Amino acid sequence: MKALVYEGPERMELREVPVPDVGPGEVLIRVAYSGICGSELSGYLGHNSLRKPPMIFGHEFSGIIEKMDKAAEGTGLREGMRVTANPLITCGRCVYCEAGMASLCPDRKLLSAALPGSNAEFVAAPAAFVYPLEDRVSLRDGALTEPAACGIRVAELAAAGPGDTVLVAGMGPIGLFAMQAVLRQGTARVIATDLSEERLAYAAELGALAINPQERDPVEAVLALTHGRGVQAAIDAVGAASTRRQCAAAAASGGKVVFTGLHQAETTLDINDAVRRELKLLGSFAYSRRNFEDALASIAAGKMGLGDRTTVAALEDGPYWFDKLTRSPGKEIKILLNVGRLEGE
Repeated sequence: MKALVYEGPERMELREVPVPDVGPGEVLIRVAYSGICGSELSGYLGHNSLRKPPMIFGHEFSGIIEKMDKAAEGTGLREGMRVTANPLITCGRCVYCEAGMASLCPDRKLLSAALPGSNAEFVAAPAAFVYPLEDRVSLRDGALTEPAACGIRVAELAAAGPGDTVLVAGMGPIGLFAMQAVLRQGTARVIATDLSEERLAYAAELGALAINPQERDPVEAVLALTHGRGVQAAIDAVGAASTRRQCAAAAASGGKVVFTGLHQAETTLDINDAVRRELKLLGSFAYSRRNFEDALASIAAGKMGLGDRTTVAALEDGPYWFDKLTRSPGKEIKILLNVGRLEGE
């Protein structure tokens, strides 16, 4: 099969590789769409210790079941079914899994990191982590379930109420989904920041107050809009040292700061300030099974999505997009690699 293989920092090659074996309880999925995730961009640059070459990236995907192991029968899945999958494979037995915090499972394995991912014609996954798509959900939208689940988890941690103001830094897919999830909670106001006018325009369409940091200091803007108090929750969906500091500075005393971007490993924060103002600093890595199922239901109901803001590219164009997104990101919000061309695109 054809696969896009990470060969080393800034080296992504289209290769012929063996089709994955179908292990006990697994299904083989013919991939339709596979999204390029921001965490994979840092991996492409060699900045992510979880991604070691050679590796097939891709964990946001949809497709059609090609083959099933006997042990996967009786799960409600069948060959030819349109599906997506939760790529965070966990044990289901540890204290974290039993408490609904599967993202903290010590034995977790992520497709595109510990396991081969979906930037290939086929990917294997345990049947317990595979979900059918409703007829009204396109394969294209189904591939957005995983980043939507990440956004829902971020909003869950932010726990903003109806009278609160929330800052979301970064209008990439995770930031946009987090913003949508926060608004769905009934939050009074969301302030969105990004360097892209196109992304900010889309955020404004969805109900946010958009601020471009190149035109206005985001912390000063937040303080002016909140009468000097700051926001009840600030979400960093970029992962840059500057946006992390901005989010902490923009938070009200006693407020929450949720860090979900994984761009830079090192950041200097004013911890003394965080102590004095009793800020709650939270990390958001992934999501629970409940978050994933909520994301799938929300997409099916038309309550979450990216509309027509996805850009579809062929698998063989993957090296170009990984290079472009790391060197000169533009107005594109989400790149979906159309691997199987199963919907005629």
